[in-house]
Amino acid sequence: MNGHYRIAALAGDGIGQEVLPAATRVLDTVADRFGFRLSWTDFDWGSDFFRAHGRMMPEDGIDQLAEHDAIFLGAVGTPGIPDAETLWGLLIPIRRSFLQYINLRPVRSLPQVHSPLEDKRPLDIVIVRENVEGEYSEVGGRLYRGRPEEVAIQEAVFTRAGVSRAAQYAFRLATERQGTLVSATKSNGIVYSMPFWDEVVSEVAAQHPGVAWRSVLIDALAAEFVLRPQGLDVVVASNLFGDILSDLAGAITGSIGVAPSANLNPEGEYPSMFEPVHGSAPDIAGKGIANPVGQIWSGAMMLRHLGQPEAADAVEAAFEAVLSEGVATKDLGGRATTQEFTTAVITTLEGQA
Repeated sequence: MNGHYRIAALAGDGIGQEVLPAATRVLDTVADRFGFRLSWTDFDWGSDFFRAHGRMMPEDGIDQLAEHDAIFLGAVGTPGIPDAETLWGLLIPIRRSFLQYINLRPVRSLPQVHSPLEDKRPLDIVIVRENVEGEYSEVGGRLYRGRPEEVAIQEAVFTRAGVSRAAQYAFRLATERQGTLVSATKSNGIVYSMPFWDEVVSEVAAQHPGVAWRSVLIDALAAEFVLRPQGLDVVVASNLFGDILSDLAGAITGSIGVAPSANLNPEGEYPSMFEPVHGSAPDIAGKGIANPVGQIWSGAMMLRHLGQPEAADAVEAAFEAVLSEGVATKDLGGRATTQEFTTAVITTLEGQA
């Protein structure tokens, strides 16, 4: 046995309850092939739990998750419950309690996933998003609610430690890839936090002379994502900018619905969490047609983080091979159900052995 990993499985809401079990089948198959074991603990936390208990997870939920080596999340969110409850009651507390300060979002061209761009050259970009501070802080408030003079204040919080560790991770990643990096900024308009971001990133860059890097204003960078994305490799960005750019990157490759993500505590002091970028998609939930690629790909990222890179590569090669054969779900123009696509991936994995 090459390893035994305890995984907390949170299917969550909507299609998460369909794609997460599909992905666990794939991961169990590859674990058998490579001689390691995944022990799954299912947690029924999410919107149904909220309706029953008034909260998204139990008071000791973080303590329960801490007993695991990784967290595998499906989707969070449902009509009728505000995002402030669903996201801030489950996803964000997990990220911050476990110091998952890196949100890693790779996007690349996949077979059967057609880019809307005229230039059909393949894309391969990784967005490194600072994940626990920045614009998504909890500092601020609202005064005089409902009155003409009502005011809302939201503070962005940037720390030297937070910016530095995100930049260090991104530069190390760039040395393993093509050796180029872009830092997203807006220092010509946001006069304190963004110049500070630029200064810290520049200090980190000096420690990595082998990486060619540049700082680009976020509006110009958004245009570059559309006009010249083939020149992009690693992009490091603040919480808000990274969130927006990663969705844009998914869109230009052809589908946000297949994109994976990892919420990483790189040092391994706490469990990291892996989830697809797509939402709970309540409009198709329960129909058996949800695309499981984002969840499966997120599972591959989890295996790589856990120290099983060969198994991760095999999973990615398997779902890409299935797509190449023209097997795809409805969102990609195919006819396969969630289960049919998953079974095809498993069959391919078994055939690779």
